[in-house]
Amino acid sequence: MTDQKRRQFFKQIGIASGALLFTPDGAKAASGSSRIGSLIDLTLCDGCKDRAIPACVSACREKNQAHFPEPKKPIQPYWPRKKYEDWSNERDRIDRLTPYNWTFVEHLKIDDKEIHVPRRCMHCNNPACLNLCPFGTIAKNETGAVYIDHEFCMGGAKCRDACPWGIPQRQAGVGLYLKLAPKLGGGGVMYKCDGCADLQAKGQKPACQSKCPKNAIVFGPFDEIKKLAAQRAKEIDGYLYGLNEAGGTSTVYISPIPFEKINSAIMADKKSKNDKRPGRPHMNPNTPNKMEDAATWMMASLIAPVAGIATAAINVYRSNKGGKNERSE
Repeated sequence: MTDQKRRQFFKQIGIASGALLFTPDGAKAASGSSRIGSLIDLTLCDGCKDRAIPACVSACREKNQAHFPEPKKPIQPYWPRKKYEDWSNERDRIDRLTPYNWTFVEHLKIDDKEIHVPRRCMHCNNPACLNLCPFGTIAKNETGAVYIDHEFCMGGAKCRDACPWGIPQRQAGVGLYLKLAPKLGGGGVMYKCDGCADLQAKGQKPACQSKCPKNAIVFGPFDEIKKLAAQRAKEIDGYLYGLNEAGGTSTVYISPIPFEKINSAIMADKKSKNDKRPGRPHMNPNTPNKMEDAATWMMASLIAPVAGIATAAINVYRSNKGGKNERSE
């Protein structure tokens, strides 16, 4: 490593770890005209009952299939665990989040009414997943979209543990850990909705919005989304979810049914099916902001220097390849 590269490396360490350690908001939400939000209107979504697969789900799968994992088999368990997460034989599942299905539609019956709830990453204002990733492979771009760098993710699943909804899903047998420590820690790569960040960067609509036949999903400047959500809630005497949960997110739901009832229906359905695997998130209106929890903040502070080193190494590696610095978007 040349002196110039070495100086660049340590500069990146200081910038990356300091940003995480010394700002209580961690990765702050994008502000001004750059921040994008989304409104999901449950009064309009009918779950695409006339289709085999909801349009938003099929659009997401088609758009992101190039990023779907192809694990190296046989998959070996990794110490200290004796199990691993493998969804590769269930890649056609559309009833939950998986590494092959980054959005799904929850079909519920509440008080003799059917309701359909598209689910995917909420894109938090202050993502606990980003703050607690020890490898520094989660970032937020200027629009507020939170995304995972699949090339360097080690699959430790701290992001899923930290996520208030347990959104990111892990696939073993794929990723950098196979080259570095195939039987020690890590365990694959984590996958989730990235908000179609590449399309938004071009001023284009995310795939789910483009294909929704009912216009139930709308992306736009966050301030406009908030106004639209408030107006719509007033019109139907409805309920909002996402503006305050977990400290606030870029995703806002509008519903004619209280979210307490929606959450109860989700939990009851999971219990009736003995469904214990991750991938069907709750919708608890009292979801706290984990980054305001003292223990979580302390953990983020401890992880920050490690993540800073990892981020610096990744950025220098990308620079040497002539690639893009993912963290600086």
